Amino acid sequence: MEGNTVMKALLWVLLVAAVAVNVSHSFVFDGAQRIAVGVGTGAVSLASAAALFLLRSKRAKA
Repeated sequence: MEGNTVMKALLWVLLVAAVAVNVSHSFVFDGAQRIAVGVGTGAVSLASAAALFLLRSKRAKA
């Protein structure tokens, strides 16, 4: 279970970092670089969010 917790923490850090870069990249980059950074960070954001969704703990219904 400990490995799963470390993986979730890493995915959260990756998600927050990708979202932060995606929000602020338009102030730093221009042209094709802006598009490439936006697509890359968007893909990382979606992938880490999907992985976090799949790793969520299942709660028993009462």
